[in-house]
Amino acid sequence: MENFGLLSLVPPILAIILAWRTKEVVLSLFIGVFAGAIIVNNFNPLTGFMHTLDNYLLASLADSWNAGIIIFLLAMGGMIGIINRSGGIIAIGEYISGKAGSIKTTQFATWLMGIAIFFDDYANTLIVGNTMRPITDRVKISREKLSFLVDLTAAAVSSIVPISTWIAFEVGLIKDGFDAIGVEASAYGTLIQTIPFRFYSLLALIFALILIFTGKDFGPMLKAESRARQTGQVLREGSTPMVSKELNEIEQPEGNKFSFFDSFFPIITVVLVTIVGLWYNGGGAKTGVSIQDAFGNADASVVLLWAAIGGSVIAAILASTKNILKIPAIMESFIDGAKSMFIACIILTLAWSIGSVTDDLGTANYLVGILEGNLPGQLVPSILFIISAFIAFTIGSSWGTVAIVMPLAIPLAHSIGVPMLPTIGAVLTAGVMGDHCSPISDTTIMSSTASAVDHMDHVTTQLPYALTVGAVAILFGFLPAGFGIPVFITLPLGTIILYLIVRIIGRRPEEVNYTPFL
Repeated sequence: MENFGLLSLVPPILAIILAWRTKEVVLSLFIGVFAGAIIVNNFNPLTGFMHTLDNYLLASLADSWNAGIIIFLLAMGGMIGIINRSGGIIAIGEYISGKAGSIKTTQFATWLMGIAIFFDDYANTLIVGNTMRPITDRVKISREKLSFLVDLTAAAVSSIVPISTWIAFEVGLIKDGFDAIGVEASAYGTLIQTIPFRFYSLLALIFALILIFTGKDFGPMLKAESRARQTGQVLREGSTPMVSKELNEIEQPEGNKFSFFDSFFPIITVVLVTIVGLWYNGGGAKTGVSIQDAFGNADASVVLLWAAIGGSVIAAILASTKNILKIPAIMESFIDGAKSMFIACIILTLAWSIGSVTDDLGTANYLVGILEGNLPGQLVPSILFIISAFIAFTIGSSWGTVAIVMPLAIPLAHSIGVPMLPTIGAVLTAGVMGDHCSPISDTTIMSSTASAVDHMDHVTTQLPYALTVGAVAILFGFLPAGFGIPVFITLPLGTIILYLIVRIIGRRPEEVNYTPFL
């Protein structure tokens, strides 16, 4: 890999600055990819443009994992389209709004659903966002708050549970790190032991509960929530939701319609097929393969595709057998739902492309190399957390970040004599924080899509919350852990600090005068 030095930072930083300034994510990402391709191709703009299209955009779609995720998105959109046309989303809203009629209980139900769908962050995002959106709209919760709850729980939960699509990836990196330093230890056992040290992920989940039960917000989210409560506008006027009118406008069908249980049956199918599929695809049918290993070894993109298609088929069968929709109407609904995911598919493809560009430029290796070997021992977990979070922010990939930093972090901690568990935990959870902050992160994009909110509105309102939790995780989590302070002291301390922050600077949206142009 050629060393491009400071130039390796140009594509991601350019894309992020343009996205913030122009609110045009697609154009910003394309310019970022194009800029990187020009650098890689000896500053030849013509060759750079050609390779932007073939080496990056086309290559991203040619990757089997990425292609599987794109088709999964389209199929999930199609399934939701059928449920919408059959009156299912309205039925879900009517049922749950009766059970969780208040703002507090509706937000808590969203949080709980995010925790329950722990096995994969992609499935979590799309199922929770699409299911809860009509309910949160009804009780005047802003789409920005919904997308925050959806995005927060997705990766934070999937990255810390012992059984998920993240397991093999994380265990494999830890094992490689141990092999590099000649340490014989259980990589899976070590992974489990690092869970209490995933300070950002754990504190983020707690922080959401604090916001929910205090009823307070601050920063841009407070303005969004005040708008929703006082005007009933769950979206900012002039915003561009990350979903088209096919899924955003729900019409009540004439005659028969889905019941609450009919509506959830396709979604339950997606969940069950995903769980069983991960077990089967990962070798669970073979003797001697544990469920943890099976989940970790599975190709999640293939399994999610099975699940989405399965859910779509069930939705179509229910709509047909209950005489709600005819076959042509079912196909039309599926296509309309799939079309609603078009913008998200374009942005995801560009996000993957800019990830490939930064890989060719050695962006992450450059950032890590700046400080490698110059870190004070007790500060290693904190500094690695900051570096990893920034890398994840710039490249938009938590997995890419962890894959690059972990092989350096474990030998570094071993050579300096730093506590290993907080060091590993810092790298693993920093990727989640970087994803939460980055407008080019795939899970952030998917959260905007599933919640039908303007993508930059989601990023802008979520960023102060992610930075707040990240700062507390450093000051009251990783710094004390680097000095050997036990986690049963640091985690409660971090929780108390977050509560005090919300209590002191937070305000209830109902008590704030909403002014659109301030």
